Amino acid sequence: MPIKGRVAITGRPGVGKSTLIARVLERLAEKKAGSVGGMLTTETRVCGRRVGFAVRDVATGVEGVLAHVHRRDGPSVGRYRVDLESLESTGIAAILEAVRSKDLVVIDEIAPMELHSTRFVPAVEAALASDRALLISTHANADHALAHRVRQELRLFRVKLSNRDDLIDEVVNALLSPV
Repeated sequence: MPIKGRVAITGRPGVGKSTLIARVLERLAEKKAGSVGGMLTTETRVCGRRVGFAVRDVATGVEGVLAHVHRRDGPSVGRYRVDLESLESTGIAAILEAVRSKDLVVIDEIAPMELHSTRFVPAVEAALASDRALLISTHANADHALAHRVRQELRLFRVKLSNRDDLIDEVVNALLSPV
């Protein structure tokens, strides 16, 4: 079953977009559907409190800091400071490698932190211009031309806490049997 679909998921912060993507990737791996690469973001917690975000290369598992409350430099988004070097060397590099060599490109997510990198938008545009299957998440309130384009051009799923678990099979099916 080759991966062919192009899917966007959107939702508010904390609703589980990254969790949904991780579960979709697990399901695709179970089905041996094809090679996957790109970037996935996860929360970093200490004593139950969110202190930042990590960025992970889906293909290699290499992880870097996306943003953290204790960083002293980098662009600020809320109470976090973005680590542009880590985002670019881990996340953006993973996207570009996936565009070159993987069946499915994962980009989690188009949101204010990622958009601080001047290299992020061209990497996403390269993925959109490719013939690769895509799984891209966007912050629900991202008012950026790239986020609007992704939500319009790809098959869109809106994630809520109440439907996140139900969407796993729908997203997998959309990736495996594109319309």
